[in-house]
Amino acid sequence: MIEWYKDNELGIFFNIKPDCNIRIINPEMTDCEKKEIEKYPFINNNNLEVNLFDFIEEKNYYFKVEKGYCWDGATIPRFFWRIIGAKTDPRFLIPSLIHDKLCQKHDIINNNRYFSTKVFERLLYVSGVSDFKRWMMFHSVDNYQKFCGWEK
Repeated sequence: MIEWYKDNELGIFFNIKPDCNIRIINPEMTDCEKKEIEKYPFINNNNLEVNLFDFIEEKNYYFKVEKGYCWDGATIPRFFWRIIGAKTDPRFLIPSLIHDKLCQKHDIINNNRYFSTKVFERLLYVSGVSDFKRWMMFHSVDNYQKFCGWEK
């Protein structure tokens, strides 16, 4: 396993280096295919195995992100792009990939909303996102998930 991040609270490990791309719209695609790419412009190019360690709770979570998995990236409202950056910022790809998978399958981490947000923030850290932007994104995501009722 590749150690992507580790401290005294959290460990993030991958079986291989993540490989993500932006999907491109081609003229021969159907309108349905084009709309799908507009909605989920990013694609995972390999079978990625993820191990998350919560050293505080002494829990280990394992899941896979299958090759071909598509997601929308970091969901940042357009009016925040000048402050935080656009969802297409390459630094957001791996963090948004893992976080989107956790949001789709809450049971992977026993419905632990806060832990998923910590994972997202630490992946942003590894990607070189500034302290201020990470703080903004962490609290925005965490509060949005509270509002949407993650635990339900």
